[in-house]
Amino acid sequence: MKRKLILAAGLIATLSACGGGRGLAGRDRPDEFAVSRQAPLVVPPDFALVPPAPGTPAAASVDASQEAMQAMFGGPAQRSAAESGTLTQAGRADAATGIRSQVGDPDTQVVNKGNTTRDIIAAPEGDGQDARAAVPQ
Repeated sequence: MKRKLILAAGLIATLSACGGGRGLAGRDRPDEFAVSRQAPLVVPPDFALVPPAPGTPAAASVDASQEAMQAMFGGPAQRSAAESGTLTQAGRADAATGIRSQVGDPDTQVVNKGNTTRDIIAAPEGDGQDARAAVPQ
């Protein structure tokens, strides 16, 4: 009997949570009949666009890779006199055109600089406190 009483009390408590109130979890629901239509979106005319001039290349005939390079890196930039002079002294005219592609090529021949150069490059970065310099006499 006691078991039935506990079961009935639990059932009543469970069912009481379902009734009454202002909707699901105490929230007001939207009125589906109060919905009105919005005016459609209109694209304003663009008066800055002009038709292409006769004889100009079509947009589809432009090379996509050149367009991407132009967008990423821009066109040829004007260099200052100091920058141009530095590049000239560094031998800009002697550099191979595709040198960056050739350096990464596994068939590129390299010169072995020895273990000392390798150790210098592989040395851990430090604050320079252990570094010593000697001037030859």
